Amino acid sequence: MRRPTLDEVAALAGVGRGTVSRVINGSPQVSPEARAAVARAVEELGYVPNRAARALVTRRTDSVALVVSESEERVFGEPFFAGIVRGVSNVLADTSLQLWLAMAQSPSQRLMVERHLSDQHVDGVLLLSLHDDDPLPSLLGKRGLPTVLGGRPAHMLEVEGDNEVAFVDNDNEGGARTAVEHLIGLGRRCIAVIAGPQDMAVGIARLRGYREALRLASLPHDQRLIAYGDFSEASGADAMHRLIHLNPGLDAVFAASDLMAAGAIRALRELGRRVPADVAVVGFEDSAVARQTQPPLTTVHQSVEGMGREMARLLLARIAGGPAHSTVLDTHLVVRESA
Repeated sequence: MRRPTLDEVAALAGVGRGTVSRVINGSPQVSPEARAAVARAVEELGYVPNRAARALVTRRTDSVALVVSESEERVFGEPFFAGIVRGVSNVLADTSLQLWLAMAQSPSQRLMVERHLSDQHVDGVLLLSLHDDDPLPSLLGKRGLPTVLGGRPAHMLEVEGDNEVAFVDNDNEGGARTAVEHLIGLGRRCIAVIAGPQDMAVGIARLRGYREALRLASLPHDQRLIAYGDFSEASGADAMHRLIHLNPGLDAVFAASDLMAAGAIRALRELGRRVPADVAVVGFEDSAVARQTQPPLTTVHQSVEGMGREMARLLLARIAGGPAHSTVLDTHLVVRESA
């Protein structure tokens, strides 16, 4: 079926081709009467603007990219990433922008993504799950593409701000400290941690919160009480087995993600330890997983969808020419039966 043309819309609306173009591109320099006539003609003919031609005129692609530096298995299998996508999509639904999702873990994936991320293909970029050696932020900065990071960059853990970087993060250190203070308040004294990757700011910050809570309570800091995972359930179970082997008398564990906490609970059950009678467990995120563990998981609530929404809002502001600024979202403890 032949697509209607811009000239046919102009003829039906009784206006010039230029007027139709201005209406379609959102120009305010059109009378209300002409705008209404064009709208009626567009609807009657079923006219769809040619996005490629429009991009040549407006220098806009009406597309933004969400790039996640993780595998497809993790992106589609873990609730955190789904929550971010829901939040971003919720904000973009009220705009003309389309969202495309890319995984950039393998070298070939990264090369393809880096080639695509230019102002000829996207108006802006959201970066998620960055590791500290990731070159994408600086590459996009050199290309002049508006960019917002999901999570504070690792190099900014020691500084208050950076006028060139826009990010959205949760209060990871404060949330972790609250989790461990809760365990201390329950009378637990041999408290272990399953920390996240230490090449990611989120992993570093949550481990810092754990250590700070112990320091404030004058509890000893023992390296044997620290194990590391990659935020997955399997890594949490493996870490819990290692911790119990090294510390048979531990009575609590803070896991830096709900999935790792779920793995820890499974491992404790396999080892014959009761939760929370023998070992209390606290996670971080307050995902759906936290309500499905047995017993239900005490955890630090972070608004994952809220993080996605704020990332999208910041990116829209950056695309409109606004300055870079950053947001840190509050967290709070949700107490359930595991601690």
